[in-house]
Amino acid sequence: MSDWPELSVAQDHETLSILHLAAQMLGKLRVAHAPWMNHGWHVALQPNARGLSTLPTAASGGRTFTLTLDLCRHAVVLWISDGGREEVPLNAGSIAALHGRLIDILDTHGLPSSFNGRPSEIPDAVDFAADDKPRNYNRDSATRFREAIAAMLPAFQNFRAGFSGKASPIHFWWGAFDLAVSRFSGRTAPPHPGGMPGLPDRIAREAYSHEVASAGFWAGGVTEAEPFFYSYIYPEPDRYRATKVLHGRFDETFGEYVLPYAEVREATDPVRMLNEFFGSAYAAGANLARWDRDALEREPVAP
Repeated sequence: MSDWPELSVAQDHETLSILHLAAQMLGKLRVAHAPWMNHGWHVALQPNARGLSTLPTAASGGRTFTLTLDLCRHAVVLWISDGGREEVPLNAGSIAALHGRLIDILDTHGLPSSFNGRPSEIPDAVDFAADDKPRNYNRDSATRFREAIAAMLPAFQNFRAGFSGKASPIHFWWGAFDLAVSRFSGRTAPPHPGGMPGLPDRIAREAYSHEVASAGFWAGGVTEAEPFFYSYIYPEPDRYRATKVLHGRFDETFGEYVLPYAEVREATDPVRMLNEFFGSAYAAGANLARWDRDALEREPVAP
């Protein structure tokens, strides 16, 4: 077995739920206070050595600031370009308490603090300020989650490096709580049907305005489900679901190819297995959709 950490619903669900909702607060602040960029890339969190962070956000007085889900300090850490620094422990006791303390530290430093207070992409969501149910934050669960993201990043970097066409950064989508990287054919796509809980259809349609193939990792978050890797293409070409993909299977519920995290963790070479899954699933969709693969792809350049 590899040295990848174990992740499971039984051990980690409550802590991943807290991280999911905390990540939404950080991302929603960017929605409210940063200019819109294509496909919403500006609101996604960025993986780093300590956890997940926002891009810099402009504030008054020529300042900028970032917010980090710091899974080494187990806190939301505020960094300000004038040298200021504050943090809110993630074991605040409830989502309402975490939400209130985050707004307090932003207000204390004269930083933007208003954002949509209702979680997105979560059915029957409770407003952050009203979610006062006691929650237990487990440092070990958060540490293993951070270590898992670090372990899988080389496969995501390889997938991104093998594409010379338009492609996204490797980033973390706080709505669904997933790490993802996307490749684009360069052609426009038919309008997305929308219908995602708590997500305006106009946002979904802008996100999927062009043909896209994505590779990702879904950690579950507030959803009680075992984590898995995934791959999909939009729009879905004919015969896509019947195509054989290395290591993965098509999941009709999610509408994408999936590979359980536990299976990758148990492999002799998890990164190789993940590279093969991402590459095979992408090729299946790109071939059927007649992407110009010769023009769009390249061999990753080794460091």
